[in-house]
Amino acid sequence: MIVDCGVYREGHRSEGSRDFSDALEQARSAGGFVWIGLHEPTAEEFDLVAREFGLHPLAVEDALKAHQRPKLEVYDDSVFVVLKPVVYEPDSDTVSSGEIMIFLGDSFAVSVRHGQGAPLEAVRERLEREPELQREGATAVLYAVADAVVDHYLEVATELQTDLEELETEVFTPDAGGSRHTASRIYGFKRQILEFRRATVPLTAPMARLAGTGAPAPRVPFVEEGAQPYFRDVHDHLTRVNESVEGLDRLVSDVLSAHLAQVGVQQNDDMRKISAWAAMAVVPTMIAGIYGMNFEHMPELHWTWSYPVVIALMAALEVVLFRTFKRRGWL
Repeated sequence: MIVDCGVYREGHRSEGSRDFSDALEQARSAGGFVWIGLHEPTAEEFDLVAREFGLHPLAVEDALKAHQRPKLEVYDDSVFVVLKPVVYEPDSDTVSSGEIMIFLGDSFAVSVRHGQGAPLEAVRERLEREPELQREGATAVLYAVADAVVDHYLEVATELQTDLEELETEVFTPDAGGSRHTASRIYGFKRQILEFRRATVPLTAPMARLAGTGAPAPRVPFVEEGAQPYFRDVHDHLTRVNESVEGLDRLVSDVLSAHLAQVGVQQNDDMRKISAWAAMAVVPTMIAGIYGMNFEHMPELHWTWSYPVVIALMAALEVVLFRTFKRRGWL
C-alpha cells in the first residue's frame, strides 16, 4: 500500500498530491523533491507509480518480488538501490532481514519496503529536523535510509557479540561444554551470522561507489556529488560492521572447534574409565573361572584355607589396580 507521499522543499515538508504527476511538478517548480513510500505494494498499486515516474520494468519486477541481494543498478531515468535491514529478536536470539528498495530519479525518490522491520518514519522525521540535508535533493532520502539501516547493523552486531560471549561461557564452563544442545546452539548462531553477512557484505560495493571510493566507475546519475561525504561516512560504518561480523564468524568457528575438542576429550575420559573398570572386573572373573572348572586334580583344591586365600588375593589385586588407575587419572 502507499504509506506516504511528501514534498520536500526549502527545508519544509508538505503533503503531496495523490496525483503523482502534480506532486512531482510541484516539487520541481520549487527546487525540491517528492518522496513516495510504499509497503509491500500490489502490482496494481505499483503500476501507477512506475508509469508516472518512468521506472524500468526490470527494477519494478525486482521491487515487487523482493528477495534481492543488496545492489545498485543504473537505468536511463532512475537509479535502483536494494538494502536489507536486519532485525534482532531478543526472545529467540535470531536475526531476520527485510528489504528496502529505493528508486532515485530527477527530483523524486520512491521507497518500497518488504517485511515488518526498519520502518521509515524515523527517517522522514530526520529529514524534517535537518533541513540542510534536504539541499542534497532526493539523494538525501537514499543517504538517510542507508545511514539508518547501517547504524542498526552496528546495534545488531553488538547484540550478537553479547550472545557469543554467553555461548563461550557455556562452552568453557566445567560440566557444561559437553551438553548435547551446545553444538546445535553453536550451529544456530553461525546461521544467524550467515544471515547477517548476506545483508552487510554485498552492500559494500554499492556504498563504495556512492561514496566515490570504489574502483574507477562512472559517477552515479541522480546522486548529488556533494552527498559523497555523507556516503563515505555510511561506508566507514559498514566497514566496521563487516569487520565485526568477520570477527564473530571466526570466533564462533573457534568456539565450535573448542566444543568438539572438549567432547573428544570427554569421550576419551569416559573410555578410559570404562576400560579401567573392565580391567578390574576381569581379574576376579578370571580367577573365579579357573576355580570354577570341574577338574578333580587342581592345586590347593582340598586345602582348608584355599577359599579365603583366593578371596583375599582377588581383593588385593583389585586394590592394586584401583590405586594404579587412580594415580594415572583413569578413575
